Amino acid sequence: MSTERRRNAGGGRRRASGPDDGPRGSGGRRRADGPPRDERAGGRRAAPSDDGGFWDDERPTRRRSAEARSGGSRSEGGGRRRPPEERRGRDRGREAEHGARSGGSRRAQGGGGRRRPPSRRDEPDDRGPVKRFFAKVWKPALITCGVLFAGGVAALAIFYFTLGDAEDMQAQADAVKEASVITDAGGEKLITTGEVNRQNVTRDEIPDSVVNGVLGTEQRTFPSDGGISITGTMRAVLSGGSAGGGSTITQQMARNYYDGLSQEQTYTRKLKEILISIKLGNQLSKDQIITQYLNTIYFGRNAYGVQAAAQAYFGKDVKDLDDAEGAFIGAIIQQPGNFENYEADPKMQEILEERWREDTLHGMNVMYEEYDGEYGLPKEETDKLEFPETVKYTVGGEDYSGYKGYVRNAVLAEAESRYGVSPEQITKGGYQISTSLEPKLMTAASEAFTQALPEGMPEDTNYGLTAVDPATGEIKAFNGGSDFTTDANNSLTERAQAGSAFKPYVLATGLSNGISLNSKFDGNSPQTFEGIEGEIQNDSNKSWGTVDLVESTKHSVNTSFVELTQQVGAQAVKDTALAAGIAEEQLETAQLGPNIALGTYQVRALDQATGFATFANQGVHIPPHMITKMVDPNGNEVTPNDAEELEGVRAFEADVAADATYAMQQVVSPDGGGKEAMLSDGRPVAGKTGTSNDAKSAWFVGYTPQMSTAVGLFRDGGKQLEIPGVQDVYGGTTSAKIWKAFMEEAMKGVEVKQFPPRAGVGDDQSFLPATPTPPPSGEPSAPPPSQEPEESPDPSTSPPMSPPPATEEPCIPFPGNDCETGEPEEPGGPGGPGGPGDGEDDNGGGGGGGGWDPFARRDD
Repeated sequence: MSTERRRNAGGGRRRASGPDDGPRGSGGRRRADGPPRDERAGGRRAAPSDDGGFWDDERPTRRRSAEARSGGSRSEGGGRRRPPEERRGRDRGREAEHGARSGGSRRAQGGGGRRRPPSRRDEPDDRGPVKRFFAKVWKPALITCGVLFAGGVAALAIFYFTLGDAEDMQAQADAVKEASVITDAGGEKLITTGEVNRQNVTRDEIPDSVVNGVLGTEQRTFPSDGGISITGTMRAVLSGGSAGGGSTITQQMARNYYDGLSQEQTYTRKLKEILISIKLGNQLSKDQIITQYLNTIYFGRNAYGVQAAAQAYFGKDVKDLDDAEGAFIGAIIQQPGNFENYEADPKMQEILEERWREDTLHGMNVMYEEYDGEYGLPKEETDKLEFPETVKYTVGGEDYSGYKGYVRNAVLAEAESRYGVSPEQITKGGYQISTSLEPKLMTAASEAFTQALPEGMPEDTNYGLTAVDPATGEIKAFNGGSDFTTDANNSLTERAQAGSAFKPYVLATGLSNGISLNSKFDGNSPQTFEGIEGEIQNDSNKSWGTVDLVESTKHSVNTSFVELTQQVGAQAVKDTALAAGIAEEQLETAQLGPNIALGTYQVRALDQATGFATFANQGVHIPPHMITKMVDPNGNEVTPNDAEELEGVRAFEADVAADATYAMQQVVSPDGGGKEAMLSDGRPVAGKTGTSNDAKSAWFVGYTPQMSTAVGLFRDGGKQLEIPGVQDVYGGTTSAKIWKAFMEEAMKGVEVKQFPPRAGVGDDQSFLPATPTPPPSGEPSAPPPSQEPEESPDPSTSPPMSPPPATEEPCIPFPGNDCETGEPEEPGGPGGPGGPGDGEDDNGGGGGGGGWDPFARRDD
């Protein structure tokens, strides 16, 4: 650096400020509040920047003065800078050229020329990281979005214009009408879904009563709305296409034009639906849309279109339907499969009547107000309407007598739940559906009740029976009822309190928590427990003294099982039941507490057959199903949405299942509560009896290694069971006999297999109270063998050393019975196979009327 330049630079340090008429020096460096304004001109180096090019900060740089760019002006002119007013009078172009030439010469020679002052691009960026990021990416992001948007618009435009016209779409919808075929386990045709029943009508033939009923339920704003629902579409987009509801009538009609459109719960399906709806909305008038909609949609009872529906439900033409009947037509559209036979299911009838009044009639009132009487009806008129009566449910074109009608409905429900294919698509789509059902066992499931029960049973008695293959989860047989048009499915939809047949889930939970079968409990009666009002009693209030879990299971001791539930927690027991296969909705039918051990939850025969199948399958649960394969009209196999679960999910350890099975084998023994279920060929059987409070339900659920079968008896409305000639109704003396009648047929020709041996899991623990519960006065804590047997309706039929001679059954060796002992221990007992007091009924009892489809999924 030259002497003059050093003097100029140094002078700045000595002076706080320069002359009034001259430029300030570098003394500004001493300012506390930041760098001086002329610091950049003085050559002070700024922090370097690593960024550059496209991604660099693109703020404009500050242009340097010609004086600053001139490398030799200061050396030639002394230490003072030229005042700004003088610089403005100079020829900037010539000075800039001279400065560039001068500075460039010095840099080229490597001499002590001053550095080029840094530009603003080299200044430190005091913005935060977020602002810097967006400053760099907003341009490329905008370009990318623009390209994608343009491409998307182009793709949508191409797809839109390649769609056929409304006339072409209608022809396509009609072309795929073909009944589906349902086959049994052997591949033989079982039934078809029946001929497609559709009769098109014109708008003039559809009365306003029907239009008002449909619009009042489905879309009250249809007269003024466009072809799509923005809110419904956004809900579908946010849910990935899985959220139901929100579709306009035009969108629903679009789904019916293209078979397969409603199968996909995806963005693509929703996009197709929207584009088709827009096209239809542009090409058709409101009258045309509502007419095609009513001629296309499925109404249940195999009726497509409003004319077929009018005939199926009311036996008249659509033009003759009154306001109440028109409202009914609108009310059933959302759930035609559930509502088509509503009279057979009191619960479903209640739902439909509420929908008819609260949704449909109210919607008609709203439309009347919003459209100045052009649509809908005034409230004073709807208040006078009564729920209409319908004709008997029939499905034409096919023989649905016996169990076939129940099979048809069950297959349609399962196809929708597991495959996402709606009932209307199945009935008209030409699918090939294979099932696991065996006709021989379907017949046996019905005949078992007539073989084991006397004549004269009350008409409202439900006869539930479901048989499941533990290794596959396949439903082999079920008993639907007497007539599918009037009687709801007794096995797959109806439910009742489980009673003591729920105790195995408590047992499995205890074993899983390290409580062995040898653990000791107080089996005396009555006892009080925290969280339960009143006293818990065993059957006939019998005290059993100290019992282990094998004895507690064999004799169904209520007090010990409630204590076990308190030890492991009611929630843990509920979780075990859910993991084993009890449907989640059934586990909401009673309050959670220790008394769930007594079977307060309501269950179906399907639930119990599935749950006990998990024990037979060594703790691995497989979802129950009857559809084993579904092929669409194009020959493509449809994949179920539970395909991964069909591989099996472990509910509890195999050793837990083995020990629980060992305990349940003692129930089906000569002195056990379920002795009536012992099979004549001597094969091993494990099971559990159950009778709810006041004998409102009677169960026996049992299994061999190859099949799990649940049998339940109960009446509509939770009434007490009545069996002619039987004074005391127990699961072990009624349902166990039915179970045996079915299983004797089901096990014919089937290899005899043994259960795994007892594993001995857990530790031997004692849960006896510090002060034992005293037995009732005059009653021993451990009843002698001479007392009456468990669940025997006739006290005179005490079991001998071998099976009762009335059944001519030989003594059957099993763990715990070597057929060489003397008088067996006192059978019977606490709650064993249920009976009065076997289950604490804290919710009004079970019986008749769950009315839930086992596979149904509401998709609004």
